[in-house]
Amino acid sequence: MEVIKWIADNVFGTPAILLGFIVLLGLLLQKKTLSQVISGTFKAVIGFLIISAGANVITGSLGVFEPLWKEVFGLKAQKLSGFLGQDKFNAEFGSAVTLAMTLGFLINVLLARFTKLKYIYLTGHMMFWTTTIFAGIIVHEAGDVPYWKLVAVLSVIMGLYWTVQPALTQPFMRKITGNDNIALGHTSASVSLLAAILGKYLGNKENDSEKIKLPKGLEFLRDSNVITALTMGTLFVIGATVVLFKDTPGARELVASAGNQNFIVYAIVQSFTFAGGIAVVLMGVRMFIGEIVPAFNGIATKLVPGAKPALDCPIVYPYAPNAVILGFVGAFAGALLWLVVLGNTVAYVFVPTMIVLFFHGATAGVFGNATGGVRGALIGGFITSTVVAWGQFIMVRYLITSTIPDTAMWAADSDMFIIGPLIKLLAGVLF
Repeated sequence: MEVIKWIADNVFGTPAILLGFIVLLGLLLQKKTLSQVISGTFKAVIGFLIISAGANVITGSLGVFEPLWKEVFGLKAQKLSGFLGQDKFNAEFGSAVTLAMTLGFLINVLLARFTKLKYIYLTGHMMFWTTTIFAGIIVHEAGDVPYWKLVAVLSVIMGLYWTVQPALTQPFMRKITGNDNIALGHTSASVSLLAAILGKYLGNKENDSEKIKLPKGLEFLRDSNVITALTMGTLFVIGATVVLFKDTPGARELVASAGNQNFIVYAIVQSFTFAGGIAVVLMGVRMFIGEIVPAFNGIATKLVPGAKPALDCPIVYPYAPNAVILGFVGAFAGALLWLVVLGNTVAYVFVPTMIVLFFHGATAGVFGNATGGVRGALIGGFITSTVVAWGQFIMVRYLITSTIPDTAMWAADSDMFIIGPLIKLLAGVLF
């Protein structure tokens, strides 16, 4: 048991190591030279860590953006009480979560080997958080659950989810990438599917976001780095300007966080920091994909014939960089709307976790653009904010209240909100 837990923590719980091991195994199965094995494995790990580094830069910038806009709307953080919280939950159920994650991955591999669903889910960090959230729902619903039963049920649920989810999104992935080499393995799948479906009926495929005709004086907008900085800069400056005119403790604290720097200038720098983080993520994706796809052929041909790697959502960004921004803009606009609506209707303070809204909204934007062009991308973003806002409210208030509602407010994602009620029903039947 200790060995299994160690493997779960240090391999499956460490995405870079898990993916490095997959690349290593794939290259060895292809009988590559020692030089090729070392180079491919190291570059894959480095590429993945570059993605993580870029994501951390984005997160840091959004850590300013989120409280800035909360202050604009005069919203306070949700106060919760009477729940375990992530630390206590990990102490009590963490080993069950990691063991279920490990066994669930093995079920995924077996299903890929013996069924027509040839997808292996490799987004390690999402494997952990999804299993954690679903465990929180089960424990909240069933109370004192037997360890073995929790592990068994979670393992089957996760194994099925990690196998079926990439299969559902693959028809649209083929449209986006132009091939069948890679799949999407991410909890933004539900909003991406909705974006693609609604984009087909409500959008205009001919008006592709990547074919937008710009006047010569605006050709700089074709550069994804520039359009990212411009969009975020506009939102940051608007928020900062409003805050400067507010004389509240929160506004004064935000302005003070800029130190000796002018608050508007500070906001502009944060927008460029965000754009830099996106550029780093995309560089890491290109480096990582360049190694994982060829190496994966070794596993596909030897262990799981015909298998495809299901990878993190930034893999789709290079295919439609304009749609990435449009998706986030749609998600942000929706988040502002639902902030006000939820606060004034059900008295719930929606935490618009910008990292979720960006990555999920951007992915939905790419899917929406594939079927509905610019309008489809914007619709995809708005769908994302709608699912995240109302899903967070339902989960925090009804599905996970006594266990880890704190985690649901920042780490729960679109698929978790969509599948959450089903997990609650299953827990009521099986426990």
